[in-house]
Amino acid sequence: MTTLLRIDSSARVTRSITRELADRFLDAWRSTEPDAKVIVRDVGQDPPPVVNEDWIRAAFVQPEKRTKQMHDALSVSDELIDEVQQADVLVISTPLYNYGLPASLKAWVDQVVRIGRVFSFDPDRGDFPIESELSGKSMVVLSSRGEFGFKPGEPRDGWNHLNPHLRTIATQLFGIAEHDIYEIASEYQEFGGDRHRASREAAFAEVVSLGEQLASARKPTRGDQVVTA
Repeated sequence: MTTLLRIDSSARVTRSITRELADRFLDAWRSTEPDAKVIVRDVGQDPPPVVNEDWIRAAFVQPEKRTKQMHDALSVSDELIDEVQQADVLVISTPLYNYGLPASLKAWVDQVVRIGRVFSFDPDRGDFPIESELSGKSMVVLSSRGEFGFKPGEPRDGWNHLNPHLRTIATQLFGIAEHDIYEIASEYQEFGGDRHRASREAAFAEVVSLGEQLASARKPTRGDQVVTA
């Protein structure tokens, strides 16, 4: 059984394109794997606290040496990391806010990316001392953009700082391979009109296809099932 962690970060509940993209993706997945488990974390409506000095101090102390106050400072982080560790697939629905991550999603990232739980740091590794302690996961990023043309060579090339940020977190800290990262976006939201409708409908169709495809790839065949006596 696949476990999916759905992370919604839009400040909107109604009229949220990213939430609808996530709904359709998960409906498509469940049409192929009805028993899939979905953990829902809505940081758009319930944002995690931002990292502060107490959090940093506690994170760099060995667990057995932490005081109660230190454990309390890390309690939200522990809960969020537990969800990530359980998940086979991270489904992140997020608008592009001011060309980057919503503050609530950045707060989630900072709470989850923690030494000793998600990654290790060893100076003996030289100039790249960080190594993920996670593996075997994939990530789906479903986004909505007010503007358009963010691909290489297009008018807003280099303006999208959301997807590159999440790809770096995924590959360098979550142990996710590049080929296991999937990105779908609806554009033209601030322009409206036919271009927006076409982009939105194309994104809806794409998430349904992707959900079915990925669920089918993970669904075991009879030959894959192991029977123990």
